[in-house]
Amino acid sequence: MTASRRTRRLAVPAMLVLVAATVAGPAAATTAAPGCAGLAQLKIPASVMSLPTTGGRVTAASMTTSVVGGRTIRYCRVDADLFPVDPAAPAIKMRVDLPAEWNHRAVMFGGGGYNGTIPDLASNVPFGPADQPVPLARGYATFASDSGHQQNPASPPSLDGSFGANDEALRNFAAGDALKKTLDASLFLIRHGYAAKPTEVFFSGGSTGGREALVVAQRWPTAFDGVISAYPAWNNLAEILDLGYLAQVLSRPGAFPGVEKQALLHTSVVDACDGLDGVKDQVVSNPAGCHFDPRALRCPGGADAGPACLSDAQIGAVTAMSSPFRWPYRIASGETGYPGFPFLSGADMRTPFLGFGTTAPADPMPVTSGYGMQYWDQWVKYFLTRDPNRNSLEVDPRHPGTWLGRISSLSTVEDRNNADLGPFARAGGKLVLLHGAADELVSPYSTSDYYQRVRALLGPRATDAFLRYYVVPGANHANFGTPAFAAGWDSLSALERWVERGQPPANPVVADLAHDRTRPLCAYPAWPRYRAGDPDLASSFACTR
Repeated sequence: MTASRRTRRLAVPAMLVLVAATVAGPAAATTAAPGCAGLAQLKIPASVMSLPTTGGRVTAASMTTSVVGGRTIRYCRVDADLFPVDPAAPAIKMRVDLPAEWNHRAVMFGGGGYNGTIPDLASNVPFGPADQPVPLARGYATFASDSGHQQNPASPPSLDGSFGANDEALRNFAAGDALKKTLDASLFLIRHGYAAKPTEVFFSGGSTGGREALVVAQRWPTAFDGVISAYPAWNNLAEILDLGYLAQVLSRPGAFPGVEKQALLHTSVVDACDGLDGVKDQVVSNPAGCHFDPRALRCPGGADAGPACLSDAQIGAVTAMSSPFRWPYRIASGETGYPGFPFLSGADMRTPFLGFGTTAPADPMPVTSGYGMQYWDQWVKYFLTRDPNRNSLEVDPRHPGTWLGRISSLSTVEDRNNADLGPFARAGGKLVLLHGAADELVSPYSTSDYYQRVRALLGPRATDAFLRYYVVPGANHANFGTPAFAAGWDSLSALERWVERGQPPANPVVADLAHDRTRPLCAYPAWPRYRAGDPDLASSFACTR
């Protein structure tokens, strides 16, 4: 990490008076417990945050001992509220865990969906390994927030968008303002707890958290030394428009393929494309080479004849989900479409909640419909129209009419599509980008699009100096349910070596946490082709373009 970068990020405001402490090297740990009692009810001045708040306060601080990943960890848990400028806006609820044996590093976790809860600070990074300790057990100070609103407990997890009716709460979530407020307040608490500053600060998140990871790299390029962004919903509004279109398609009479038909589609795609990489292992390693035509499953005459075939209406719905969506109007973010989902490229149809769902979209939106359909419904009700009684299926993303202006305005905060990561790279930042090739909820094609934009803008050599992008064959969204390949890779250690020693990831290997096998983790656009030997070993494969 460059000295200038460290100086910029860790500069302490003059008002803070800290007990002097010597910070050891990055790998060293201190056995001195954090000053937990001194943090209770501590005021967090508004001046320590670079974005507007009315300050904050620690609401609880206590030493805790728990077993984390098989290790007994003692740490100080600190809960705090950051107060809004708008009295009608909710507070940002945040948490910091300060381990007694601190490695002088810190990591911030991102959220998921519409957020609304504080992530588990004892969790792992997205697609994290099973054979290594989680960050807190490694001695990281960990922190996160609910992104500035609290979910209604009666709502499905991460699917309460009601906060979107308030402008400040919406910006905290969608524009990422809560991220910087939480970072600033957390560093303040870390300095008070240890009387020292972290030598490195990392960010890790997937899905909405993956978008948040790209937000911090884009908006605050000197704030984090390293970032892990997994399956990022970076073009949030663009995807929402596609989800809205798909909700309308699936709601048409006879168009929704039930769970048995979804399983039929999945099995048929895998049977057709599994061996294209040289081995039959239930993983489609080369999705780009998979060209399955759903009309091969057509029912005689095109009418629905049961679970062993697809009707014409269902083939149309499946094709719509796996096809690019374009809209015939301009929005302020500049996005023009969404690339569709890989349902015809080996996606795991055994997790219908994330994809089609188990029932068709309707009004009111069933909790058994797909996650994305429910996400669209909440967005229409609270972000777009701010009418909780609105029938979201009546808003046409292709022809939004009077809602076009509002859609365009929302795109400026929800599509975090700045491809110029040059400031982040010049400040010494490193970025690891990950996506599962069989993701049902956030399209891997979309992440590939963003990566290609960065590469086109900065050039291949400059991009490779700070960014690595990996697509994991068979992996789905967040290893949800029963993916064909449950990805596990120690990206955090790889990021540490890159940031601290200048050693980029070299020939990484990803494990399947659900099966005893490994694969080479190939830098995009390469994919693993079987050569010879044990098909459960990464050494039997070669990364191929």
